[in-house]
Amino acid sequence: MVQHYVDNEIELRLLEIENAYDLFRLIDINRYYLKQWLPWLDNVRCVEDIANYIQSAIERYAREESLQMGIWYKNKLCGIISIHDISWSNQHASIGYWISEEYQGRGIITRSCRSLIDYIFTNMNFNRVEIRCAEFNASSRAVVERVGMVQEGTLRDVEWLYDHYVSHVVYSIVRRDRLNMQ
Repeated sequence: MVQHYVDNEIELRLLEIENAYDLFRLIDINRYYLKQWLPWLDNVRCVEDIANYIQSAIERYAREESLQMGIWYKNKLCGIISIHDISWSNQHASIGYWISEEYQGRGIITRSCRSLIDYIFTNMNFNRVEIRCAEFNASSRAVVERVGMVQEGTLRDVEWLYDHYVSHVVYSIVRRDRLNMQ
């Protein structure tokens, strides 16, 4: 998958080096907003940092380990969604995402997740998809509940977020759940 149309407004595209400037700018504009939930922002100081991230993502994609995609809403880059922790032998993967503050509340992440879950079940022929959300990230947790994922449990103090630990709530959906929803 290099390009995936979610609907007539949203397109997911494999990140390319030429996206580095636009992605850095998006991150930089949203730095304070994103720092509430994302631990890596202090490591993104310039466009070169993003170019290195994209190059690494392209290499992981070539090895079929992960897929980092930009989210374009009405042809504007507004966030990132990824398939990671891919286990071909166990047929499961995780999804991660973030969206700029300006685009939140339009259903972009919900629609993108729903479409990516369908892709993972249909095109990758996997059995399980997982999403982990920070325990107090109500917006993110609402997304996974809207797409029909089941809460499995909480990983306590699993992530260091600048000056404190954050617990993650683990959600999943398995193939039989998705078939029952259709």
